[in-house]
Amino acid sequence: MDKIISMDFDGVIHSYISGWRGADVILDRPVPGIREAIAGIRAAGYRVVVHSYRNGTEAGRVAIEAWLAVNGIIVDGIVSEKPLAVVHIDDRCICFDGNAGDLLRKIESFTPWYPQEYLPWNDEGEADNGA
Repeated sequence: MDKIISMDFDGVIHSYISGWRGADVILDRPVPGIREAIAGIRAAGYRVVVHSYRNGTEAGRVAIEAWLAVNGIIVDGIVSEKPLAVVHIDDRCICFDGNAGDLLRKIESFTPWYPQEYLPWNDEGEADNGA
């Protein structure tokens, strides 16, 4: 099995400060240090695969590829769903520690590293795909 590290695009590689503007609109800079971190992970023998909802459309995939190229970030693949991996790196997750009784508290108190107003959700709590 390949040693794959799965990394979310928005909020992990792309700083995502401007929030969701459409699958093919990527406005922000890379997260500081992420280019070097990815290079180091790859140099250690891991394959870095980027997962993103944006990759669900041709325009989104092309936008991610172009953004990565412009920013000098080399990865081993781009997919729309999380692949089987050694570990997943995602800004919108909770690390399960075996304590199922604490999950609801963790869910209700969760905040990403970037400001809440930039979350890609509409008032109904559904993904806002820009449509």
